[in-house]
Amino acid sequence: MSLRKFITNKTTAALAVLITVFANTSVFAQDAAAGAAAAPKVDMGEVYKSVIFYILVFLAVCLFIAIIGKAIKVYELSREAQGKPVGINWNRVHASLFALFLVIGLYGVYWEYTVHGAMLLPDAASEHGKKIDEMFNLTLIITTIVFVVTHILLFGFSYIYKYSAKRKAYYYPHNNTIEKIWTIVPALVLTVLVLMGFLTWRSIFFKVEDPNNKPLQIEVTSEQFKWSIRYPGADGIVGNKNYKLTTATNTLGIDFKDINSRDDEMADEMVLPVGKPVKLILTSKDVIHSFYMPHFRVQLNTVPGMRTIFEFTPTKTTAEMQQETNDPNFKYLFLCAKICGAGHYNMQKVVRVVSEAEYKTWIAEQKTYLNDDLRKQFNLPVAPVKSVADSAAADSVAVKTNQMALNK
Repeated sequence: MSLRKFITNKTTAALAVLITVFANTSVFAQDAAAGAAAAPKVDMGEVYKSVIFYILVFLAVCLFIAIIGKAIKVYELSREAQGKPVGINWNRVHASLFALFLVIGLYGVYWEYTVHGAMLLPDAASEHGKKIDEMFNLTLIITTIVFVVTHILLFGFSYIYKYSAKRKAYYYPHNNTIEKIWTIVPALVLTVLVLMGFLTWRSIFFKVEDPNNKPLQIEVTSEQFKWSIRYPGADGIVGNKNYKLTTATNTLGIDFKDINSRDDEMADEMVLPVGKPVKLILTSKDVIHSFYMPHFRVQLNTVPGMRTIFEFTPTKTTAEMQQETNDPNFKYLFLCAKICGAGHYNMQKVVRVVSEAEYKTWIAEQKTYLNDDLRKQFNLPVAPVKSVADSAAADSVAVKTNQMALNK
């Protein structure tokens, strides 16, 4: 067999093998395509909502940055091997980045003031709220000035004094004058702010009660996940309660041996007379909650087994705030500011600030906590009486009778 014939035969055989493989591959591909078409489609959902997607994106960005860094490193090494000067002055690049971040940071401060500044606390609607706002604004102004000045000095110093082979750094170990300035000045500023806070807080919690304008007592009891509001009756005093007296009918554990509790009234909303001091008595039945009234600058924890007191004076009615805000649906609210469980979001109640006349009309419509079932449970007279004085007298007689029976 000649060499030419051998090559021809080998070539023909190779072509036959390739044609056979191609044909089989085509058939396999067609079968695979048909099988994929027949298979049920799986909904992968929105991939960008999965955590894995963002992890992969992060890794891809890191890989891209690493590749760019390696490419720049190869570029620098090649220039160094060729004896050429450095292609990129990294000291200048870093200094320019410092300057860029300074500009971006200062714009961020401006943006925070103009955009998020409107999301701060609303206008105060209580006497002490104005003092708290003044103190807050003063603190914010001082800290903003210090923040801007220190960052201009920090980033500006890094830009101006970037490394240069033509300049040698000066060793400056200590300066007594600078030490005194940055120690004494902040100490004085902080002392003023602390004293202002102490005096403001003291004026809120240690008020001298005006006998001619006694505060309206309101007891607020928190529990998962609701508030219970109790107003005093004609005597103006909220009666005592004891958790040991809590039952299915006496859910607040009111102690009806205390005469002052007999005429107390329950309400579904908090209604306050404008210009009248209000004394809040805060308690809790289960866990710690946080009583929060943002417009009145009132926030205080309600603690099980403990009474906390907060006194304030509302200065704007709900109608006035509706006019100021140009919102006819505006409502004062009090809510829980401490996450207390799954139903935390439900813990809010409406607060209405009205005139004295409107308040008197509203309070006259409220029902007393003491009902007939509770009177039977505590052996109190069930028959209605005509006046509060008669009710108190009748209840006092019933209590004495019960005590005499127990003594016997």
